[in-house]
Amino acid sequence: MSIEFKARGSAGEIWIYEQVGESFWGEGVSAKSFQKELTAMGKVSSINLHINSPGGNVFDGLAIYNQLKQHPARVVVDIDGLAASIASIIALAGDEIRIAANAMMMIHNPHGMAVGDATEMERVAALLKQVKGSLAETYVARTGQQRSKIEAWMDDETWMSAETAVQQGFADSVTSASPVSACFDLSKYRNTPPAMRAAADIHARTAADINAVRIQQQARRIASLA
Repeated sequence: MSIEFKARGSAGEIWIYEQVGESFWGEGVSAKSFQKELTAMGKVSSINLHINSPGGNVFDGLAIYNQLKQHPARVVVDIDGLAASIASIIALAGDEIRIAANAMMMIHNPHGMAVGDATEMERVAALLKQVKGSLAETYVARTGQQRSKIEAWMDDETWMSAETAVQQGFADSVTSASPVSACFDLSKYRNTPPAMRAAADIHARTAADINAVRIQQQARRIASLA
């Protein structure tokens, strides 16, 4: 997984093959790092954004979406593997949105966690409702669908094939199948298509092994300082 920026003359290319928002391990693309790299590209007149992401932090994603919408360049988005959750919002920043024939999009309600008393639980619930409304409005503005339909799709955690994404207004055209695979931990989603879940399970086991090694290495470093 990676995030990469390139500029060749007046044309820029960006790859978000990563989760949105920085993880405990420093992985992922934050809004701050995205803005820094976007600025460093200079005054490009076109940007080709490639996406293969399971989503992540909603506020980082919204900030990245707004950065792209406010950029003077024409933005063409290519969904190469997966644009799920907040990554589907980032994809909608494109002036043109293309999706590979074997790629998918997914929209759902925002998730959150709360620890505390009833007042805190109610505060978080109210915030999630506000965030859902903001996301729904973004989907409505791009697709032209009724808000009630968009919200129902979000309630259901709706996965869309490339053809469906175009039919429902989330993308403009289908491109040839991509060799990129959407190998992420998708266990938090309840309606993940079986084939994608199988690939994700393999990735999750590999990621767990990598994280176990990282934890062991960190423990050794801490022990050496004691």
